[in-house]
Formats: sequence, structure tokens, C-alpha cells
Amino acid sequence: MTPKTILVPIDFSECADRALDYACSLAEKLGATIHLVNSLGAGLPELSVALTDSMIASLREGAASQLEKIAKERAPLAKFGRTFVTTGDARDGILDAAKQCSADLIVVGSHGRRGVKRLVLGSVAEDVVRRAPCPVLVVRLKEAS
Repeated sequence: MTPKTILVPIDFSECADRALDYACSLAEKLGATIHLVNSLGAGLPELSVALTDSMIASLREGAASQLEKIAKERAPLAKFGRTFVTTGDARDGILDAAKQCSADLIVVGSHGRRGVKRLVLGSVAEDVVRRAPCPVLVVRLKEAS
């Protein structure tokens, strides 16, 4: 099956940019639509307890604005659809967005962490691969050496 709906998680990192560029290239060739998702709780989950509703709303607006800007900048390269800003765990936010937009493919960036860093920080990409309702393409920040 040829993917027509591609979801790309965006954490505003170089790694996410690389995955989005890859998704744009695929979308152009396949005639697919790209949807973007950002999870506010991805950076500091323990901080979300201390945030007020107005702070969360402000963060959500800022993230939504950044996603719209990213889509607008890459609009000549691919067709963009919805943007999702979720709160809480990034893994759950990505999987929920995939279901909401009926994603045929998720293109996610991977930082390629190993050892203690991976153990402490976990692997969003790995969990998404295991639990996703559709195929997942993992794009590494750097080529393996």
C-alpha cells in the first residue's frame, strides 16, 4: 500500500528537521499529505505538574504557531494537513495523532542515543515503532559509522 497520509513528530530539533525533510521528499513522490505533531510534555514531564492552565495554553499556542510556520516554509515541497499539539508523554501523543489523522506512515527522527543516555531518556522512536497502528520509518540524525 502506498502511504497517502504521513505523520511527522516534531520536537523542534535538528533530528526532527531531518525526518521532516525525508518525509517531504517521500510525500512529493507519493502525492501524500504530511501532518505534524508536537508533544509539550516531551521535554520536561515533571514540569507539567507545576504549570497553570494559562501557561499550558500559552505553550500550546506557541507550539502550534511554530508548527504552522514549519509547514508554511516547506509548503513548496509537500502538501501539509493538520497540526497536533498534545500534552503529556510524546509517545502517547504521537500514537493518538496517528489514529486521529489515519496515518499510513509515521516518519520519526532518532537521536541514536546509546547506553546510559538511552536508558535514562528512553527511546520515543523505539516505543512508537513497537506500538504504532501503521508502519514507522526511523530517520537517524547521522549516518552510522
